[in-house]
Amino acid sequence: MLEKHTSDYDQLKEQYIHTIDDQTEKNMLLSQKHEALLQKQDSEIYAAALQERNRIAREIHDNVGHMLSRAILLSGAIRTINKEESLQEPLRQLTDTLSLAMDNIRTSVHDLHDDSVNLKEVTEELTSSFTFCPITLEYDMPITVPRTIKYAFLSITKEALSNIIKHSNATAVSILMREHPALWQLVIQDNGTLQSPSATEGIGLENMKERIRKLNGTITFSCENGFSIFIAIPKNKKEESDL
Repeated sequence: MLEKHTSDYDQLKEQYIHTIDDQTEKNMLLSQKHEALLQKQDSEIYAAALQERNRIAREIHDNVGHMLSRAILLSGAIRTINKEESLQEPLRQLTDTLSLAMDNIRTSVHDLHDDSVNLKEVTEELTSSFTFCPITLEYDMPITVPRTIKYAFLSITKEALSNIIKHSNATAVSILMREHPALWQLVIQDNGTLQSPSATEGIGLENMKERIRKLNGTITFSCENGFSIFIAIPKNKKEESDL
């Protein structure tokens, strides 16, 4: 009887352990699904925000910008035909004020447009339109990326792909964009050989160096086993304020 009770106890214990394991696995799967749902919602909200920024930028440019342009032309015409000396200075101030307002509008529209660029989508468009050879993209970045990092990575990626077409016989290209706790990373590699020695000394690579230097980052070129570009840009609080 004792042996039977012991056997029953062991079976119950084993069933209990299996139940706990199953429940833990279900909880993990539920947590993963919940996290994926939150990320999807965040992405949809971010995409909607970008679309709204684009709409606002277009409306400002098409409506307010055109009205200010017309007002500047009218004020200039009035100054030209005006014969009253007492009105010359007020009209000049009016024209200057309208011109300043136009400059501010242009800056605001430009900033809105810059913020509305989605780094992942634009990079995916670049890789999908690259038909020179097979290309892979590994994108491990947050939804929001600082404007300076975003435009530096896009500009360098465009230049690198253009250089591969012009100067390389590569049959495979890979791009890695990744966020680390303390830095932003971009790695572009191909397996080709340079067709021109000047390809490593062109103005395009100098522009890359200048961009990264302004961001206090490091950029390294390697010609071993193909051509590679390694970029690391340290994070700073100013970037976080740009998000």
